[in-house]
Amino acid sequence: MTFVVTSACIDVKDTGCVDECPVDCIYEGDRKLYIHPDECIDCGACAAACPIDAIMSAKLVPEGEAEFIADEARFFHTVLPGRNTPVGAPGGAGKIGPIRVDTPFVAGYTR
Repeated sequence: MTFVVTSACIDVKDTGCVDECPVDCIYEGDRKLYIHPDECIDCGACAAACPIDAIMSAKLVPEGEAEFIADEARFFHTVLPGRNTPVGAPGGAGKIGPIRVDTPFVAGYTR
């Protein structure tokens, strides 16, 4: 089970977690960060570094935030708006830089 970035990150995107990730699996969308579910090694360093408690183990995501678990996978495995191919598994966020687009779920998310 991997870690998930929940709604608290939307429109905040504190990137302290990015520097702590030993495998560079945290990617930057437009409104929030996304953890690649296949690249995450479940170490928890990102959760400890997140000052707004937006990152948590998928096992601990509250019911009201459960959609973010599936949405993390959609970010990587579906074609995002304005792109021709899925992000896929590039092997690290540093290899491709900020994506600057979100899933439709996050793009339309309101509090």
